[in-house]
Amino acid sequence: MDRSAADITDLEARSLGCAFRDGLAELNAMQAARCLVAVAALLLVMVTLDPFPDLRNPDVTTVVGGRMALAYISWGLLAAVAVLFAAGTDAPALKSLVTPLHLCLAGWLLINIVLSESPGVSIQRFVLAASVTSLAVLLPLLPPSQRSFNLCLGAAALVLLALCYLGVFLAPHYAIHTALDITEPQLAGDWRGSFGHKNIASPVMTILVYVGIYLSAVGSFVMGPAIAALAGIFLIFTGGKTSTVLCLAIYALASLVYVTPGLWLKRIICFVPLIVMNLLTVGSVLSPALGAITRLLPLDPTFTGRSDIWEFALAAVAEKPIIGHGYAAFWDDVTARQTAQGAEWATSAAHSHNSYLDLAVTIGLPGLMLVILVFVLAPLRNFQSARTHNHSRALAKLFLTVWLFGLYYGATETFLLERQNPIWFMFALAVAGLHFLARFQCVAQTEPVP
Repeated sequence: MDRSAADITDLEARSLGCAFRDGLAELNAMQAARCLVAVAALLLVMVTLDPFPDLRNPDVTTVVGGRMALAYISWGLLAAVAVLFAAGTDAPALKSLVTPLHLCLAGWLLINIVLSESPGVSIQRFVLAASVTSLAVLLPLLPPSQRSFNLCLGAAALVLLALCYLGVFLAPHYAIHTALDITEPQLAGDWRGSFGHKNIASPVMTILVYVGIYLSAVGSFVMGPAIAALAGIFLIFTGGKTSTVLCLAIYALASLVYVTPGLWLKRIICFVPLIVMNLLTVGSVLSPALGAITRLLPLDPTFTGRSDIWEFALAAVAEKPIIGHGYAAFWDDVTARQTAQGAEWATSAAHSHNSYLDLAVTIGLPGLMLVILVFVLAPLRNFQSARTHNHSRALAKLFLTVWLFGLYYGATETFLLERQNPIWFMFALAVAGLHFLARFQCVAQTEPVP
């Protein structure tokens, strides 16, 4: 986006076809290339290079070297092109990312990788994570205007939704969990679309609901409602209870934060329920008192026995509380580790089902604190600044809502710093968007090309 102008105008109400035609007419070749990179990044993370995996195939979990190499190359090239585009027109925005806190986090990750239990694995996965995260952070800078950003976001969302619905109706065995799935046949009937699991499809659909609401708010009265409705229906059929409950609850929470004036009151509204949620889940295995409270609740805060996994992960944190076990290097080979009697199944888990706990396991408590400072505390302060200076309020609310959803979703699933995870990509995009909106303004249309 061009951050040089001071006025912001919203996307005018128009038909979907007219919006795309008008948007393309305003772009020159370079601007079109920037938009193409943005859409390609969104589709790469959402659709992936291997959509509609056949979960009935015993080899579905086997990592194919060629596909992984193609993923690394694709993300690396897109990230490099994005950096070149941003460096040419958005040097002040790039310089604003170089802060002591960001440098401390990057430095700690490098130290953690060097001291990892599996340095090779950590380095390899960090390279991919760095490419994906860089692209997510730079994506708000790529489209030349707010209107083109909206069109890129809407176009990618519609392509993904079309693929997911076509899969459900034309190839249901590849888009819906079945009783013949090698793992988790009990999920039969739950929609997953082009994704490999309903637990990925459901949070993505939640975010698309927010995207649809945002586009409707800025005047896209065809594309916006269509995206929100299609994503909302798909979300229901995924059977993702956590995402379905959080969808409306987080939007209501974001709306409350949006109209709340003071930063400290915003912090209380955002973080107190999040702290309580983590205390009633992971905290329940640390404190007998909290455990007794959770047992009195009308729902199961352990989400069907995850307490065994949390105990196992907490024991791993106690082994290496400072440096951790290494970025993305712990859960690959945990079957030989000691567990409590009767909880041996926890060693088959792929992650700790809590983003904050997982970071403590992999990058240590100092790394967790740095992530909290950068990705939990700073974004709300940035939102407050953008809101105070009236910087694109609708866009700021979208970023706020996606960020809040990520914070609360992270209390039940692992996605923070997780390579090409689409939830991490959209979360990082939202955090970066708030960072830029707090410091720059954006315009809704480009200057005429001479």
